[in-house]
Amino acid sequence: MSKIALITGATSGIGKATAQLFAQKGIHVVLCGRRQDRLDELEAALKTQTNVHTLNFDVRDKEAVFNAIASLPDAFASIDILVNNAGNAHGLDTIDQGSIDDWDAMIDINVKGLLYVSKAVIPKMVEKKSGHVINIGSTAGKEVYPKGNVYCASKHAVDAINQGMRIDLNKHGIRVGAINPGLVETEFSKVRFKGNSEQAKTVYKGYQALKAQDIADIICFVVTRPYHVNIADLVVMPTAQASSTIINKSE
Repeated sequence: MSKIALITGATSGIGKATAQLFAQKGIHVVLCGRRQDRLDELEAALKTQTNVHTLNFDVRDKEAVFNAIASLPDAFASIDILVNNAGNAHGLDTIDQGSIDDWDAMIDINVKGLLYVSKAVIPKMVEKKSGHVINIGSTAGKEVYPKGNVYCASKHAVDAINQGMRIDLNKHGIRVGAINPGLVETEFSKVRFKGNSEQAKTVYKGYQALKAQDIADIICFVVTRPYHVNIADLVVMPTAQASSTIINKSE
């Protein structure tokens, strides 16, 4: 029987690449995102390969999260793999210059949104004594860099939640692990810089950044290990990156 995976933030970047790879592997997918047009487009592209269901909601909206996941038809209701991928960075300011709206957005999406979705999905995993939760963290959850303050704090929270989940769900036979990417060339920087594409492009100039497909490939590897194997915490960076502040821009 094919497994069922629920992926948040499935309409772009790592989430979209993961959905595409899962579909190729015959994993049934529940695609979650805020943009219905993108959900429809991705569903149309994947439904020839696997069974697909879409859920349109914002992870920040607690009521919408629980209502959407509760609405899943029986064929998709028993989630085997949860990929908590939805997340954003907003702004790149010193703490004294930071925007409270940006802080709220990062904490609401990266931390509270992850918790809401997990709370809606995990109880059924507990009931059946199996499941796999993949939390997408960041190297920003392992170190702090200048002007990263609240974003780094939100990803440090993901790191702590990941560890806490693994401890609490251990007795239920549920695998829990985090993938923590460094610099990945997606829409991430465009969002951080408020839609400024030119400024976003400078982040990835002079070296070969990771691609969304690189992280999707790792996620697929993790979820296809034998069940007694759990990749608990994995950090991945492009070869050119040694840390958040040390990048070999030699190209």
